[in-house]
Amino acid sequence: MTELLSALGLAIALEGVLYAAFPGPVRRALMSLAEISDQKLRMGGLAALALGVFLVWLVRG
Repeated sequence: MTELLSALGLAIALEGVLYAAFPGPVRRALMSLAEISDQKLRMGGLAALALGVFLVWLVRG
């Protein structure tokens, strides 16, 4: 459970760095999400999920 919370904290911290360093581009990227179809967004989410699981497997394996 400690590792899960640490990973979640790291993800939130990395996202915060992006918002702090590049507020304009992040805002434009988030606004462009409204124009993407649900299917494309779902496929992108599944690809990110697969990449994340693979990276964890690679590091922890």
